[in-house]
Amino acid sequence: MNAPLNHPVPLLELDILRTFVAIADTGSFTAAASIVFRTPSAVSMQIKKLEELLGRPVFARDARSVSLTNDGVVLLGYARRLLSLNREAVSEFISPDISGVVRLGAPDDIGERILPNVLKRFAKTHPSIAVDVVIDMSSNLIKRLEERRLDITLLTCHTNSVPAGGEVLLTEQLVWAGAKGGNAHLCSPLPVSMWEEGCAWRAGAVDELDARGISYRIAYMSAHTAGQRAAIMSDLAIAPLPKSFVGDDLVVLGEEDGLPPIGTYSLGMVVRPDAEAPICAAADHIRATFETLNEAA
Repeated sequence: MNAPLNHPVPLLELDILRTFVAIADTGSFTAAASIVFRTPSAVSMQIKKLEELLGRPVFARDARSVSLTNDGVVLLGYARRLLSLNREAVSEFISPDISGVVRLGAPDDIGERILPNVLKRFAKTHPSIAVDVVIDMSSNLIKRLEERRLDITLLTCHTNSVPAGGEVLLTEQLVWAGAKGGNAHLCSPLPVSMWEEGCAWRAGAVDELDARGISYRIAYMSAHTAGQRAAIMSDLAIAPLPKSFVGDDLVVLGEEDGLPPIGTYSLGMVVRPDAEAPICAAADHIRATFETLNEAA
């Protein structure tokens, strides 16, 4: 009697998984197409091929939005891990021989919290690549990139509004942060600590306060998270911050405190279109770092 044939498991194509992740991150086939340098129709064909391979839909679509199905959420975790493993494998053979200088821009909050560890690991895996860092406001960083004074920039932006050619690395909940045992949130007008127009954290907070008819005043202004935290901890004001910023020294204030939910913001990355090997290596390292953070979240 002949043994039954073992049918091979179909292989997932990394190129299609990269497109799938780009759509999941941006919430748009069109935005994803610009990230993976394909036409929207080609992106649609890739997803159709993926769904036919799996036998299940990975996106729910309507006239105005795209969202992951339950199966799509499961696949997203695998896709991030497979893409990360692919980069790790390729880097093992080709990256150590790359040398050069990469000019990297980042907003203050990322420069303070995440960038030091990213650069420390990158220096170990790519010792021949030097990274020069500029910390500035997102709007200024984009201008520097356009003027070719930066090779890569990270930036904070409204959810799903990363500049053309950019990609979403992280989407995070914004919350109102206050001092432990503080009373600033009880004052009227409400004292808030924010930065100038254009700040992604400020926009959502102001929109929600206006929508609820809550009177407020800008009691403290700082472009640096250290300054924001100082204002909060001294109970001079409350401030909109990413949820991960609220440590043991601050408290999250919500609707039970008379404050509206704010929504989310995104951290994006834009790479110079004609990026050379050292720049691509640094960008891949940053992507892998945030994929790991997303998996741990």
